[in-house]
Amino acid sequence: MTRGMPSAVPDDGLSTQQRRLRPALIVNTGDGKGKSTAAFGTALRGWAQGWSIGVFQFVKSSSWHTGERVAFEALDALHRETGQGGPVGWIAEGLGFTWTRRGGDLDAQAEIARATWGHVRELMAAQAHRLYVLDEFTYPLLRGWVDLDEVLQVLAERPGTQHVIVTGRRAPEALCELATTVTEMTKHKHPFDQGQKGQSGIEW
Repeated sequence: MTRGMPSAVPDDGLSTQQRRLRPALIVNTGDGKGKSTAAFGTALRGWAQGWSIGVFQFVKSSSWHTGERVAFEALDALHRETGQGGPVGWIAEGLGFTWTRRGGDLDAQAEIARATWGHVRELMAAQAHRLYVLDEFTYPLLRGWVDLDEVLQVLAERPGTQHVIVTGRRAPEALCELATTVTEMTKHKHPFDQGQKGQSGIEW
């Protein structure tokens, strides 16, 4: 198994180890399926390395029992019982996609998003986690519920080696410019287009 060899080594005076300790900011965006799925795959790798993982879902409700949440809660319990892997914190306090439903309370959704981001900001300042998954975070940014300039500053100045993954469609250009990795999922075909609803094990 290869570990990924760069095509060129920069003349920056840093050692290979120093480059590997640089914090990653990964953005998974685009209209295609798989943005959150890819983020959770990376989180699994981090867990296996013994990292502390923090997952923050800015839209999904705590009442939604998704497969990935069940799996990571089981991994957190395994860590506490055996010491294997790392701890996992999971915060899902959204109200769902309230703007797609008649009567959705956007003010409440915005308040929750700001509170969740404030919690993330405090944890980053304390270097509480090695990896943060900010799931569907682009939506609060696009709607102005969370100040983009503040987010960029916090991410740019976060101490230590704290990796961050942001998911969601239409990621702001400034966020993409700051990121170390940007992947855009392009949709070519999806069952939703033919009126099929989500499938267990595939969508949740």
